[in-house]
Amino acid sequence: MNQWKKWLKELNLTLSKEQEQQFETYAHELVEYNKNVNLTRITDKDEIYEKHFYDSLLASQCYEFDQVETMIDVGGGAGFPGMPLKIAYPNIKLTVLDASKKRIQFLEHLADVLNIDGVSFVHARAEDGARDVNHRDQYDVAIARAVARMPVLAEYCLPFVKPQGVWVALKGKSGAEEADEAQEAIRLLQGSVADQHYFELPSESSERRIYVVGKKDVTPKTYPRKVGTITKKPLGL
Repeated sequence: MNQWKKWLKELNLTLSKEQEQQFETYAHELVEYNKNVNLTRITDKDEIYEKHFYDSLLASQCYEFDQVETMIDVGGGAGFPGMPLKIAYPNIKLTVLDASKKRIQFLEHLADVLNIDGVSFVHARAEDGARDVNHRDQYDVAIARAVARMPVLAEYCLPFVKPQGVWVALKGKSGAEEADEAQEAIRLLQGSVADQHYFELPSESSERRIYVVGKKDVTPKTYPRKVGTITKKPLGL
């Protein structure tokens, strides 16, 4: 795994032997669990390290996660990008929210196998979770990867962020167009785009655009709207 060590150096990340083993176990458990539950189409070990682990950790180049106390991964799926960031930054108290019970069960199993503290899992839709006072306006960071287009994702994520916190969105090549589309949604949800970054994944011409959106004030009571409305009528469109 010389390539993995090279990537970590590029990211300026130093992992302990325990953290290295956690990533190794994560890859193994993902492949094994995926035989019975559809978690990912990527099952080659090298690809898992690049397209899941390295890709998730690119967010570390855009925000100081060593300063983060609480983070929620919205629509976390098989744990990306939240779980790799949690492994790399054990200081984070991570919540992963997903609407699939099977994916949540995998993550609970994974956290147990990895012996990770400070992580919890919520089986809920984002629209419902953000109406819960235990989660609404509560997190330093909300993060999401490949969940929905940004005008929709803004309404999924920003309600979880506390004032002065941020939403970190990991997007593909359509990110620039989506960011333009999402400007009004972000404004209505008390946010503003603070920073944006561009990367290319190593083994293919795959773009990663990461947007850091700051939040100025608490979420207006109107949002998030009802299930279905968000996707059918995205804010600002």
